[in-house]
Amino acid sequence: MPAKAKEKTGKKLVIVESPAKSKSIAKYLGEGFVVDASVGHIRDLPQPSELPAELKKSPVGKFAVDVDHGFEPYYVVYADKKKRVADLKRELKDADELYLATDADREGEAIAWHLLDELKPKVPVFRMTFTEITKEGVQRGLQNLRELDMDLVDAQETRRILDRLYGYEISPVLWRKIGRGLSAGRVQSVATRLVVERERERMAFRSASYWDLAGEFVAGSGESFRARLNTLDGARVASGRDFDDRGQLRAAAAKAGAVHLDQERAEALVSGLAESAFAVSSVESKPYTRRPAAPFTTSTLQQEASRKLRWSARVTMQVAQRLYENGYITYMRTDSVNLSGEAINAARRQVKELYGADYVPASPRLYKGKNDAAQEAHEAIRPAGDSFRTPRAVMPQLGSDEFKLYELIWKRTVASQMSDAKGSTATVRLEGKASDGRVAEFSASGTVITFRGFMAAYEEGKDTTDADRDDAERRLPQLVEGAALTAREIEASGHETSPPPRYTEASIVAELEKREIGRPSTYAPTISTIMDRGYVTKRGGALVPSWIAFSVIRLLEEHFGKYVDYDFTARLEDDLDEIAAGRRSRTDWLQLFYFGENGHEGLKSTVDDLGEIDARAINSIPVADDITLRVGKFGPYLEQALAADAEPGTDPKRANVPEDMAPDELTAAKARELMDAAVPGDRELGRHPESGHMVVAKDGRYGPYVTELIPQMTEEQLAAYLDSLPTEYYKNGNPKPKKKPAAQKPRTASLLKGMDPNTVTFEEAMRLLSLPRVVGTDTDGTEITAANGRFGPYLKKGPDYRSLGSEEELFTTTEEQARAIYALPKQRGRGNAKPPLAEFGEDPTSGKPVVAKEGRFGEYITDGTTNVTIPRGTNLEELSPEQAIQMLAEKRAKGPAKRTAAPARKPAAKKAPAKKTPAKKAPATKPAAKRAAPKKSGPDA
Repeated sequence: MPAKAKEKTGKKLVIVESPAKSKSIAKYLGEGFVVDASVGHIRDLPQPSELPAELKKSPVGKFAVDVDHGFEPYYVVYADKKKRVADLKRELKDADELYLATDADREGEAIAWHLLDELKPKVPVFRMTFTEITKEGVQRGLQNLRELDMDLVDAQETRRILDRLYGYEISPVLWRKIGRGLSAGRVQSVATRLVVERERERMAFRSASYWDLAGEFVAGSGESFRARLNTLDGARVASGRDFDDRGQLRAAAAKAGAVHLDQERAEALVSGLAESAFAVSSVESKPYTRRPAAPFTTSTLQQEASRKLRWSARVTMQVAQRLYENGYITYMRTDSVNLSGEAINAARRQVKELYGADYVPASPRLYKGKNDAAQEAHEAIRPAGDSFRTPRAVMPQLGSDEFKLYELIWKRTVASQMSDAKGSTATVRLEGKASDGRVAEFSASGTVITFRGFMAAYEEGKDTTDADRDDAERRLPQLVEGAALTAREIEASGHETSPPPRYTEASIVAELEKREIGRPSTYAPTISTIMDRGYVTKRGGALVPSWIAFSVIRLLEEHFGKYVDYDFTARLEDDLDEIAAGRRSRTDWLQLFYFGENGHEGLKSTVDDLGEIDARAINSIPVADDITLRVGKFGPYLEQALAADAEPGTDPKRANVPEDMAPDELTAAKARELMDAAVPGDRELGRHPESGHMVVAKDGRYGPYVTELIPQMTEEQLAAYLDSLPTEYYKNGNPKPKKKPAAQKPRTASLLKGMDPNTVTFEEAMRLLSLPRVVGTDTDGTEITAANGRFGPYLKKGPDYRSLGSEEELFTTTEEQARAIYALPKQRGRGNAKPPLAEFGEDPTSGKPVVAKEGRFGEYITDGTTNVTIPRGTNLEELSPEQAIQMLAEKRAKGPAKRTAAPARKPAAKKAPAKKTPAKKAPATKPAAKRAAPKKSGPDA
């Protein structure tokens, strides 16, 4: 910078990502530091439609990336960030130094580069990172300044361009062959495939029936315990794990001579053992040791919060973000299970203070992660600081959700530095001879914990609940070999094998991490994306694929198999790690991925050589010999093949599939039941007296309804319509229409309760089509209408809705009665409790019913604990349960509003370190900058 450019002010500008973080950091910096926020990313690849006109026909036009010249990206500042960038430039004019303090991961590095390239500072620039926003963490960051790591920037830019190429090349194929609005993505498509494959397994699953015996046995001391039949004449009795998904005994079990008991044989054995004497045949005892789990990574935190708090991955990360920004935990996007020396010492001190010296192991525990290329923050998620605050200490400062997550993180971290749990496990076997001479051996196990160790603070959750997996704390009587036992009760019980469980958010996160697909920081947005696209819905905690997901995955498997291959997707992450480490060239790698070379097929040639794709086949799934499920424009439906002797031109019989029916529930028998109950085509009721259109009864995706059939315009009619337009129409600059005018919208109405589409009459249909009915006007002149909605009949006056008592009142309520209803105040209070306006089912987090109510300030949604106002303009009748539950989750994640004094912009004085290492100079700016980084909320294009 020229010496006379300006007088030095000593001001140091620090730019972080979030305003909340800037307030926390400002408390720990000395005088002269000004902290401001970029508020996330400031720019990104635009949509091709947003490019300047001169670029739309250039090589940049298709992707906003010039694939012909080194995959150079074209970036634009977000429209809503232009003012933010201008403010930062104004701040920078008065600064002598710039500190880029964005997050300590690839994406944070990319955001720092975007800021550097857009702000173009003429003062020394420093890269500052910290993994916790505490006084110690910020001071360590100031003491370890560095240059911008361009290898990390390259890796993040490669990932952004990769996702743009993947999404923009493959998604249009889905639009043409399946439906608009669909998308493909590097991680989201693979995650969807996992869910679909699990559902396919459930659909193909055939249960097996097997029986076993269990009894209660009494020792000589009078103590009793339960034991289960283990072997019969030395041959092991088959259990559920011995059967395959076809319901057959596995080959290995059959070869080993496993005994498959059916009901008759099991009950006969019970009778044969009724008078038998039992004795202990063996007693085994061995030490029991259980070690604590490693501290949290992003993935394990999401899994455990799902199991223990019933939170979605997105909510977990939102709450963790707030805890980090306010200085309660370390950075929450990390693959590492390492703890710093300060953290280990803090945990060991706290264990000794709270639990005693016996709970502190002789040496610190060190953990090693599964992924050697962990590249995010370099420490596990833990309480912030060189000494930990207990949950009790932070409770007054935290909202309910923040406290729950902090407590979980604190317990896991402290437990990771505690002693092993110790005890002993005993296994006892007992024998009795049946009346037919067969020897039945029963067995029981029990574990006694003699020293709880880390379990005094924390126990890791499980994805499954198997009664046989853990006998902890089940004590057996003192028994010796040969001791006599009395059988108090022996019973036979039947079982059915279960299909493989659907994925939950916790288990799919674990599966993605196990396969090394994506990065933990992308899992939450990936799950949100596949749900927002309609590929997956949640039933309780389980992820259920939609039928459209079956079509999408089938198309991708058949025509883009490599790009949804699990190993291929995992290798992409390894390649990005190589670029981040500086061992691979970003440009060379993108060239190979997109164009291919030396026998490696690239994405471009794969798309160019697709050939014909049979859309009807892609969207068809056989359900029975003569019934096929088809994914149509308006949802899935069943179609029955025509009989061989059907008249030419006969339409096949069709039936809608209920929206809430999971794919594995649509068996051949269920499909026939739906076909039998379906309305045969459109049942004509008569012509509407006003329009002359035919009124028909139909069975639709959302239930039976009546509607008008409006004839479609023929080609001859379209030509006549275009010829009829006056010459002035074109002289005024209007383009010549190329399509038919917008079709007239038919009048439609759902059937009332008790109505059957096979018996509804024309008169009943006309009453329904008269809705919504204008009842009259209120005293202020506002129109009042009666309508039937998703949650029953109601009156509407502007934005004010009032429920009606019955469907019949839709047609009988008079203007005077409506005015009387609106004249009544909206009742509230225990004495005048009213039923909810709507019910949405159970909230997966709180487990309480979610309802809509009328409140003092309008309609709102509540689960009894959390309330969220229904936004103005949102029609309650159109609000789905998923939307209501998501609104509650987002409100809960924000936590209660707290009034806190804003920190001073210039805190107490402390001098900046003397070190001044300028960052690498940014390359010359083109129409936009060179480096890219995606939004954190979008792992796939």
